[in-house]
Amino acid sequence: MVGKARFLRAAVVLVVLATSANGARAEDVVVFAAASLKNALDNAISAYPKPSGVRIVASYEASSALARQIDNGAPADIFISADLDWMDDVQKHGLIDTATRRDLLGNRIVLVAPAAGHPADIEIKPGFPLRALLKDGRLAMADPSAVPAGKYGKAALESLGVWASVADRVAPAENVRAALLFVARGETPLGIVYATDAAADKNVAIVGTFPAASHPPILYPIALVANRHNAAAGAFLAYLESPKARGAFEQQGFSVLEGSK
Repeated sequence: MVGKARFLRAAVVLVVLATSANGARAEDVVVFAAASLKNALDNAISAYPKPSGVRIVASYEASSALARQIDNGAPADIFISADLDWMDDVQKHGLIDTATRRDLLGNRIVLVAPAAGHPADIEIKPGFPLRALLKDGRLAMADPSAVPAGKYGKAALESLGVWASVADRVAPAENVRAALLFVARGETPLGIVYATDAAADKNVAIVGTFPAASHPPILYPIALVANRHNAAAGAFLAYLESPKARGAFEQQGFSVLEGSK
């Protein structure tokens, strides 16, 4: 039943996007971006000095969902993934302009708790007692089988030797913002999200930061979608890679990677 609901939800997204594309103007720019980028990218779009008549439309979801939508023909001009795997997937299908692909941003993953009455800081190290800290509750994570934030979180817990103890206590969410909401509402006592997401919600508190060496580097690649982009899309991509957009990302806690223009 859950699988059917997810299928229907994805189908609705595709129909909505296809409908809007049919009415889109030649100089509109549709950006598919990982859910964790919402605050930063919204700010970058607001600050962008758009040429007259150009609209920037952003669609935020888990990178896995966005990649599948692009694979199925959804009308994106720019794709920003929260990991390399889903950008690789779209590229494998010949849907990325490889000449425009580069790693734009970096991030960290953290352990969060509801801000009200949150526990003392937790030292995240090999064998730390995560199962005991959950008590009778669950651990909120983006779906660790597909969504980048969940995959990074699972990798970190595996490397620290605690995944097996909590695998049956995970509350999987469709994207990292949904996982954050579980914790913000007090529905779970702990969750694993990006540091940038935690900073964006006053209802959660960071109680621990995962060592960078415990998981693959958190990278956000960006690229134009092949056979879709127009002059306006190329100009907006260049803006996102420029010093003018750097502040929008750094203010939200992202690191702008060397090599960005």
